[in-house]
Amino acid sequence: MQALQHSRQNPRFKGVFPVAPTTFFDDGTLDLASQKRCIDFMIDAGSQGICILANFSEQFLLGDDEREVLTRTVLEHVAGRVPIIVTTTHFSTHVCVERSRRAQAMGAAMVMVMPPYHGATFRVSEAQIYSFYQQLSDAISIPIMVQDAPASGTPLSPAFLARMAQEIEHVAYFKIETAGAASKLRELIRLADAAVEGPWDGEEAITLLADLDAGATGAMTGGGYPDGIRRITDAYFAGKREEAVEQYMRWLPLINYENRQAGFLAAKALMKEGGVITCEAPRHPWPGMHPEVRKGLLEVARRLDPVVLRWGR
Repeated sequence: MQALQHSRQNPRFKGVFPVAPTTFFDDGTLDLASQKRCIDFMIDAGSQGICILANFSEQFLLGDDEREVLTRTVLEHVAGRVPIIVTTTHFSTHVCVERSRRAQAMGAAMVMVMPPYHGATFRVSEAQIYSFYQQLSDAISIPIMVQDAPASGTPLSPAFLARMAQEIEHVAYFKIETAGAASKLRELIRLADAAVEGPWDGEEAITLLADLDAGATGAMTGGGYPDGIRRITDAYFAGKREEAVEQYMRWLPLINYENRQAGFLAAKALMKEGGVITCEAPRHPWPGMHPEVRKGLLEVARRLDPVVLRWGR
């Protein structure tokens, strides 16, 4: 019997795949015990998969040796309970390929990769971006998620993304976080159809409902409240759009607070408050969260009673 072709209607991965924060001690060294508890909480709270080493994981503050330690620690600790996406972004094709090969060898289900960029001005042409993803695809056998985020400063048109989906074997998932995400998802799906196995929402779910309406089948959010995001996506995928709208409106104040006020420190603050992790501090020179912002975040969260505030108590 011939295996079913993977497509948007038959994806390998679907649902809520939040980004795990990277946990540190007060002195900035890795806290692997907290990291494991963080992962356990995220699974218990309903994550259908987890992404590590993303921007929301403070990947830009990590050394290469620490990336290796974190990847191995998480994959061994998860032990197949949920699929793990490993972010392997780097400007260098060679470095990205080697990172991705090692992630695959350790058990990653997918790699997430931004287009090559460095700082505010170092970019490459569309032809070089295509070659970058082609060489990456040739080097591995797991799916590649293209992260289309403002941080790269690299315009990726729906037509170009669709071309890569149709022509590059393992380029199959797309996390769209740019302005007008729903319109871009809709156009990408129109142009590439089944070649786009996973059109995904990102940016803390601030545009989740519109993106679901546009055809998104996955959501990569912050890691603090996957149980809340699941209430939205589960209802939507079950054909209960009105229930999904109600849940989205209920959780939107917390989503908005994370997206517009607290950023990637939101998940850590919630996890620290709920006894999941030992320390919520980012790594220097990133500043800690202002006490008033933290107070506001917790006030909004407590009205929703997310699992994170009870998990470690």
